[in-house]
Amino acid sequence: MGPKATAVSSEDLFRARLDGQLNLRHPLIRLAGLIDWEGIDRRFRVHFVSERGRPALPSRLVAGLLYLQHANDASDEAVVATWLENPYWQFFCGETYLQTELPIDPSSLTRWRKRIGEEGVEVLLQATIEAARAAGLIKKSSVDKVIVDTTVMPKAIAHPTDSRLLEKSREHLVKLASDHGIELRQNYNRQGPRLAVQVGRYAHAKQYKRMKKALKTLKTRVGRVHREVTRNLGQLPEATQPKAQDLLQRVNRILTQQTKDKNKLYALHAPEVECISKGKAKTPYEFGVKVTIATTLKEGLVVGCRSMPGNPYDGHTLEQAVEQVEILSDRRPSTVIVDKGYKGAMLDGVQILRSGQRRGVTRTLRAMIKRRSAIEPTIGHMKMDGRLGRNPLKGAIGDALHAVLCGAGHNIRMLLRKLRLLCARLGLDLGAILARLQATSQLQTQQVG
Repeated sequence: MGPKATAVSSEDLFRARLDGQLNLRHPLIRLAGLIDWEGIDRRFRVHFVSERGRPALPSRLVAGLLYLQHANDASDEAVVATWLENPYWQFFCGETYLQTELPIDPSSLTRWRKRIGEEGVEVLLQATIEAARAAGLIKKSSVDKVIVDTTVMPKAIAHPTDSRLLEKSREHLVKLASDHGIELRQNYNRQGPRLAVQVGRYAHAKQYKRMKKALKTLKTRVGRVHREVTRNLGQLPEATQPKAQDLLQRVNRILTQQTKDKNKLYALHAPEVECISKGKAKTPYEFGVKVTIATTLKEGLVVGCRSMPGNPYDGHTLEQAVEQVEILSDRRPSTVIVDKGYKGAMLDGVQILRSGQRRGVTRTLRAMIKRRSAIEPTIGHMKMDGRLGRNPLKGAIGDALHAVLCGAGHNIRMLLRKLRLLCARLGLDLGAILARLQATSQLQTQQVG
């Protein structure tokens, strides 16, 4: 069944409401009034076709938790636990009265993300753009000029080394055999970890001949276990065989891949991970997926964020980035500012300005090109303050969902900062008015005296 509405029980009639206890000028409360929760609920109900079974959780609760999670860099467990302790978070998620029990199991957020898919999380990003317009953070014409850039969204995996990949492969194969009663002639439970440790020590000591010898021995041991499990594959239940074949195929890729091969496997549980070089001195190689980000030129609001699997050339991602901006903001950008990595990219009806461009550049266009670097701190904040720096979601669909939600979380932080400044400014204005009233009353008292 579709999401249920928040119900009020008879016990709540004698309790104090949250809006009577909290500061209504708090940024979260003001932000809750700017977001179109009814539109989010209407779009989310499309993903619930069946009318049977238990009703789903309220869509505002789930959407609010996803917003707060990516705005505060919290895990599924942490955002649910903090929701219980913070009444402002409860009000933001649609609660009328203070709740003293966990709203949902953290695993429910995983199932919601899978159900709504990439289209659903784009609805959340679109709602933040509309809220920014309602708050006066951006104008409708702000989307005419956008900055587009790419970055790497690292995956939550250990740094891939040959010894670690081989040892993990052996552990998974031995566990598969022991779970289904396959007797191995040797499982190398003692020799395998010792060889993996030796490889690391030899590499640290720069004894590369010994390192290669230990690595070759470890690969030989893993190959023996792999061949024995392959021979006994028929003993496994039919329901388990597809999963076992997938594991055997991945282990075979690890055993056969060479240093210069393309499409290498860098994580046994995440075959979608790619090795991407962005030319950085500190991190020459990053393991994850490429993400394209689009922000408004003046305000820096994220109006597009999409994962690009396959590590494509930056210029080939520009069309999809502009298409997403047009879908989410209902307005096609007329000018796009990019860096030199987009050389050769062209779009019909869109003016493309690149860093270092000289031909046909006026003073106004030169100022816009200089403004291109403003997207770099935005990406930095999304990685340090948000969750773009490490993606824990599984698969290519997890990459797509996480990228869009990181953009929505950045917009929520910008909106809260804007509302916080407005509240502070309003407080100063009220203080000035009260000071003037007091001074006027004192002057009148002196005159009467």
